[in-house]
Amino acid sequence: MLDYSLLAALAAVVRESSFERAARVLHISPSAVSQRVKLLEQRMGQVLVVRGTPCVATEAGRLLCRHVEQVGMLEHELLARVPALAPDGLGRVTLRVAVNADSLATWFMPAAAAFAEAEAALLDLSLEDQSLTAERLRSGEVLAAVTDLAEPVQGCRSLPLGSMPYLATASPAFVQRYFSEGVNAETLARAPSLCFNRQDGLQARWVAQVWGMHLNLPTHWVPSSQGFVDAACAGLGWGMNPASAVAAALAEGRLQCLLPGQSELRLPLYWQCTRQALPMLERLSAAVVAAAKRGLV
Repeated sequence: MLDYSLLAALAAVVRESSFERAARVLHISPSAVSQRVKLLEQRMGQVLVVRGTPCVATEAGRLLCRHVEQVGMLEHELLARVPALAPDGLGRVTLRVAVNADSLATWFMPAAAAFAEAEAALLDLSLEDQSLTAERLRSGEVLAAVTDLAEPVQGCRSLPLGSMPYLATASPAFVQRYFSEGVNAETLARAPSLCFNRQDGLQARWVAQVWGMHLNLPTHWVPSSQGFVDAACAGLGWGMNPASAVAAALAEGRLQCLLPGQSELRLPLYWQCTRQALPMLERLSAAVVAAAKRGLV
């Protein structure tokens, strides 16, 4: 039988990335947390946490943390149905979810707010590129993810959310400076582009969609969704921005599309979560799907 006081210590260390912060959350000493994790590792016969800054779970540790989250949700459902089992009231369950930055900055937050308003639950959102969020799900680090992967991760189900339309935009001054002769492969090879991080391939995908080729684009790295829009407005470079995020700037003339009428790139998104029947996770999924219907194409 698993000792859930030991599992709670492990989950806190992984969630907080430190024994000291886990101790504050659990209201015990760091040495007590360390002793519980060591005892659990002895019983399991393997290392569950790689000590460091931050502390990181091993594969076995991640599976145990995922189990703790799932049991916590089931226990919460039981206590809600039988209040006498929880005389001091229901505690809060934390759900870990991976989401891409553009979704978080546009349509996802209303889903999170609607879910949190109705549930005694907290959300631990981790930011990752949409091409990599499924890896967080596959490794057991999160219970659900917004991803561009349609094929279900093993043990999960995949729900289509819709497509996020992106527009290639830049400031009028930038367009005049770099694209006065038109937007083509030659001018794009000279004009600085914007990229969120090394996993961001939207600018390259747009070039391939329109011209059918790969270009080595000069790049400014801007790891912020709002900063991405601000950088384009300031004339730092051109980039692919969510249509909803730049609607106001386009209407006000602070930005313009590089190829008006034909420059949209649509990114299909999916919601993947564990197949296990967890009512709380089902309600989160329903909130996400409803928000996606309003915010995506």
